[in-house]
Amino acid sequence: MPNKTIYVSDDDLPLYQRAQELTGSNLSAAIAAALRRYVEVEEGRLAGFDDVVVRVGTGVGRKVRFSGTLLGQWERSASTREEKFRVYRSRTGKFVVHTQRSEEWTKGADTPSGWRMYVSSNQSWGMTPASATLEVADSVEELRDKIPDELFDIVVALADEPAIEDLDI
Repeated sequence: MPNKTIYVSDDDLPLYQRAQELTGSNLSAAIAAALRRYVEVEEGRLAGFDDVVVRVGTGVGRKVRFSGTLLGQWERSASTREEKFRVYRSRTGKFVVHTQRSEEWTKGADTPSGWRMYVSSNQSWGMTPASATLEVADSVEELRDKIPDELFDIVVALADEPAIEDLDI
């Protein structure tokens, strides 16, 4: 295996030492992982894709990251909940659907409806926490049942558009 020498400035030495601690004394693995991620992000950026970070799960959830470009967004609301749908095209040509749903309030069976609800002291209600999901589709047709029809029409119109078009002008 070839040896490579890396010169580290005194200011950056603590960073390299911490990386070595985190990798169990294998600084080469830390550098290779960082370079791999850097090359992936930069190649995606040069090809017209963004580094997308979204939350998934219930409540706070967790963050997930991928390279993609936004094709369309659709939002809708009902009396108890709001939904936001975003569709991205990934670097590999797949379609990524990120769906966010706000918390949903429901009233109990014993809660009166209409104007009586505002004057009654006999009420109960519940709440479902906010949630977000991420689904991946291999083709535009697989999106049909995952997103609202209006957003599907938007995505179909943009699905074949290149992320970047180089003009020779």
